[in-house]
Amino acid sequence: MNETDYTRLRQNMVEFQIKARGILAENVLEAFLKVRRHVFIPDKYRHRSYEDNPLPIGFEQTISQPYIVAYMTELLKPDKNLRVLEIGTGSGYQTAILSCLCKEVYSIEMIESLGTRTKITLQEEGFNNIILKTGDGYNGWKEFAPYDIIIVTCAPAKIPPLLLKQLAENGKMIIPAGESHRQKLYLIEKKNGKIQQTETIGVRFVPMIRNTGRNGNVE
Repeated sequence: MNETDYTRLRQNMVEFQIKARGILAENVLEAFLKVRRHVFIPDKYRHRSYEDNPLPIGFEQTISQPYIVAYMTELLKPDKNLRVLEIGTGSGYQTAILSCLCKEVYSIEMIESLGTRTKITLQEEGFNNIILKTGDGYNGWKEFAPYDIIIVTCAPAKIPPLLLKQLAENGKMIIPAGESHRQKLYLIEKKNGKIQQTETIGVRFVPMIRNTGRNGNVE
């Protein structure tokens, strides 16, 4: 497949998988037309890059279904003045989308080899407002807090309390939470210092991986 083929498939993805299901924010649609989803997917599955489903990216991780990425993104109402924290860099596709829409993206990936591969891809694609690190994202990234947007692309059993603390006033967080077959996607907003939580749709994300020390305890 050549770039012309991929461009046509990307346009069809936006028109029939995303826009047709009610994602209408122009800046979001433009980002999905711009970001080359296929470069974030291993060669083995690249011909399926624009299908309406998640795909393996190695390391027992997946790239989410395009519609779910768009749905989560639109709920956050991204714009060029906002700073983002992403927990679970994964393939880097969601990271790239946010890079197009927001001022700065800080992203944490637990799996070092995956993070290294993704960093190279993002650099090659010219996304230069992203800061990546390897580590346990459960407790967020205090150094650069607070964040206007927090997006979590892996599912903890419960919403991590330190992520709530790192959310800026009037900020928004989108996060899947729950056990594997009973996950819900939650939109969280901070207004007047208080947390407002809204349950949206049922989802199924890979579980959030925690960093454990030699004794097996979470660090």
